[in-house]
Amino acid sequence: MTFQKITPEKLSQAVTRQIEDLILRGILRPGERLPSERELAERMGVSRPSLRDAIADLQTRGLLTSRAGSGIYVADVLGSAFSPALVQLIGSHDAAVFDYIAFRRDMEGLAIERAARLGSDTDLAVVNTIFTRMEDGTRRGPEDDARLDAEFHMSIVEASHNIIMLHMMRSMFDLLREGVLYNRQTMFRQRTTRDDLLAQHRKINTSLQRRDAEQARAAIEKHLDYVERSLLEQRRAEDNERTAKARLDHERDSRSL
Repeated sequence: MTFQKITPEKLSQAVTRQIEDLILRGILRPGERLPSERELAERMGVSRPSLRDAIADLQTRGLLTSRAGSGIYVADVLGSAFSPALVQLIGSHDAAVFDYIAFRRDMEGLAIERAARLGSDTDLAVVNTIFTRMEDGTRRGPEDDARLDAEFHMSIVEASHNIIMLHMMRSMFDLLREGVLYNRQTMFRQRTTRDDLLAQHRKINTSLQRRDAEQARAAIEKHLDYVERSLLEQRRAEDNERTAKARLDHERDSRSL
């Protein structure tokens, strides 16, 4: 028969659905530790046996994992879209590097438009908080600068509230972080200062905080165009240096004859 009797939902099922939703929406992140059993049961207003049933179910399905003597963690359900070897390979081949920048320009352009239209005030406050940390003047190493830069861009993707885009871009986080570091090092060799990059991110953030979707997309695309142009200029500079060294070697060889 089409219709079935309605049965009350078990508390453990409600707990399961809530944790699933937090993972799906990217609020609980891979590797994040859950509160203790007692604290979590109190927060959710359920008994500890109901909580244990839910956690056991989520562990069975590979969404949570336990670490002996440490607690329950969100499983690495994303991993990385690229292995370390492939990240290095992409970074060493021009075609892949420029395809990566083009992909980011397309995806982040869409993300920031959605964030400007659909992001909550709290979403935009998160973006602004990360940007404030970028501009606070604290002396940091290049790795820390790169991490903050990548987190700024990821916070915009998160504010877009597109679940598929969120998990796809988060799975590429290692590539984004490594790409940001490589791009910054390359641009600094081209005499680009930290202030130049900060000004570009300030324009992105200002446009987003104003919820000007068109200007925000233009700002992020202009920033990534700048990154692409800097890489091209560095490639040309490296080619020119190789040619100059070849001429110098040839000149020295000719004089020795």
